[in-house]
Order: sequence, then structure tokens, then C-alpha cells
Amino acid sequence: MKKTITLLVFTGWLALAGAASAADQKIAIVDLQKVFDKYYKTVQSTAALKLQAADMEKERKQMIDSAERHKEEWQKLIDKANDQAVSAEERDKSKKAAEQKYIELETDKQSITEFDRAASSRLREKELQRRDDIVKEIRVVLNADAKAAGYTLVLDPSGESQNMVPVVLYNNGQNDLTEALIKELNATAPPGALDTNSAPAARLDSGGVSPH
Repeated sequence: MKKTITLLVFTGWLALAGAASAADQKIAIVDLQKVFDKYYKTVQSTAALKLQAADMEKERKQMIDSAERHKEEWQKLIDKANDQAVSAEERDKSKKAAEQKYIELETDKQSITEFDRAASSRLREKELQRRDDIVKEIRVVLNADAKAAGYTLVLDPSGESQNMVPVVLYNNGQNDLTEALIKELNATAPPGALDTNSAPAARLDSGGVSPH
């Protein structure tokens, strides 16, 4: 749906561009995916998400360790319940205790499954929110620059159509604002904010984002 809307908007722009004379058009190119990846706020946000994921993984490991302990305790109770060297009364107690411990094991499994689902959902929501926020910031700067320079249209060559092919099939590289926009956005970056080794920048989405 998103790609279809993007394609329709793009097609509409082309129709308008075709209706006007070539002299009236001033078109620029911005690789929004590249700008997004190299924007210091993307790098910082990705690093923060990576830390949150590590914290969640640590919590998950604690849950798994606890489940493993319960499993060992359950196995010991099972062994004791089957040990003919102990009294029948003790075997019976161990059997009942093993049944209760097994319920704990099932609860552990359910808790881990629910934790995985919730953690994945939280990270995904944060990822989508930070992507949307960052793209909005980029577009504010881009729109202001394009308007000031008198561009009538800005195209994103990183975008793809619903057929998984580039929306912009060809451009000669003229009026490419990508590097200038990256430089402008990162002009106020704090020291170390562009350390890309901290975490890899995530893709905007499978089809890119078009700035129109």
C-alpha cells in the first residue's frame, strides 16, 4: 500500500512535469536512504536500540537460566521418585513435588515465549518511531533547501516501485543534493556521534522513502 501511494504520487508529479514546459522545471536528486544512514542521529539512535536489545537479551538469559535450574530440580525429583532404594513414602512425595515442578517448567516456557514476543514488538515500535522522526527532520531541512534554491521537484533514486524496481530509472547526477544535505545535517553533530562502528544503520524500509 505504501509503495502504491508513493508510485501514484510520483506518477502525478511526472504528469505535472510533463504538462509544463521543460524550462519551468528545476529538478534535484536526493538519495534519502544514504542521507538517513549517514545522519548522526540515525547512528546514535541505532546504537541506543542496540543497547536496549542487549539489555533485553540479558534479561532473557536470566529467565532461561532460571528455567534450566527448575529443569534440573525436576529431573532430580523424577530420579528420586524412581529410586527403589528410598521408601515408598519418599518416592510418592518426590513424585508429587516433580508434578508441581513440571508446572513451573511449563510456566517458564510460556513466560519466555511471551517475553520474546513483547521484546520484539517493543524494539520494532521504537525502530519505526525513530525512523519516522528522523525522516521528518531530514525532510524539513530538505524542503527548506529545495524551496530556497527554487527546485520544483526533488526525486529519491533509492526508492522502489511496487514492482521492486527503482522509481528513478536514470539520472545524470546533476543537481544531486545528497552530500550537501548530509553535511548540513551533521554540522551540529557532537564529538563521536558519527562513529558508525557503534551499530549499523537500519534500512528505512524495503522500498525506501520518497521525499515528496
